[in-house]
Amino acid sequence: MLNPACARSRDGELYLFPRLVAKENLSRVGRGRVIFDHGSPMGVERLGIALEPDEVWEHNARTGGVEDPRITWIRGLEAYLMTYAAYGPLGPRIGLAASNDLLSWRRLGPASFDYDPGLKTDLNLYSNKDALLFPETVAAPDGTPSYAMLHRPTWDLSWIAPGEGELPPAGVGDPRGAIWVSFAPAEEVEANLNRLTRYGQHRVVAMPEQPWEELKIGGGTPPVRTKDGWLLVYHGVAGKLVPGRDHQPEVVYSAGLMLLDIDDVTRVVARSTTPLLEPSTEGERNGIVPNVVFPTAIDPHGDGSADIFYGMADSRIGAARLFRTG
Repeated sequence: MLNPACARSRDGELYLFPRLVAKENLSRVGRGRVIFDHGSPMGVERLGIALEPDEVWEHNARTGGVEDPRITWIRGLEAYLMTYAAYGPLGPRIGLAASNDLLSWRRLGPASFDYDPGLKTDLNLYSNKDALLFPETVAAPDGTPSYAMLHRPTWDLSWIAPGEGELPPAGVGDPRGAIWVSFAPAEEVEANLNRLTRYGQHRVVAMPEQPWEELKIGGGTPPVRTKDGWLLVYHGVAGKLVPGRDHQPEVVYSAGLMLLDIDDVTRVVARSTTPLLEPSTEGERNGIVPNVVFPTAIDPHGDGSADIFYGMADSRIGAARLFRTG
């Protein structure tokens, strides 16, 4: 089990939805109830499978799967929304599913992106993952109340066309992985939930800046509203990438904090200069992919603290408590 989503049920129970990896690297999304001891998460009661890779766009010739889910309760839609990476014929794409009870999930389909002539490219060409939904409507760049999704496109098209290389959009001079945001009009989504799979008004939110994120950054936990801004725990990657490898043994994944402006989610208010969490324990330094701390879930508490759940070396799940200071 690794890289879980989490969500509180209507009766207050906390559930994890981890990535489960079977033979041939085939991934599913599991479901489990978190067991607490004196208020701290101490274990998980396994409750089966939440999502299987059943669709054509979730398989490819080598493997496939549904993995690295994130879950957001969106009160305005009265639904839990899951985003996940679907490993299909064209590489990882963003899938979306909805649930009313955290038991049964209905696929909404793969995310798609409106053409923006200013970018001079089609975002649907590219692999994309690490998608996170905001829990309430925000203002799109044109002011329209919208549901927003953070995501991390990858500009290298060699996956589907060897030799194509990196072809980033116009105006994107740095091809490293970055956090983007796109928007779906709230009025249309509330009339038809499937409209949540189509996004427009794409903007870059944050690029790599620090040495610990020199290779790329990407979303981690779904945004949480605080008085200072939208709190996001994200991941940064440093080290050396080996071309053509799915598992990268020479990189280090760490976690940082980012605050986005409440009224303009394309604007970063504050950001970590050093990692919040980095691989230091045995379980984080040694595993299927060593030196990985990969945040994917957050359980906020009423006192301003929160529990962060994260993948440890692609092998197990870790938990850390985040405290507010100042």
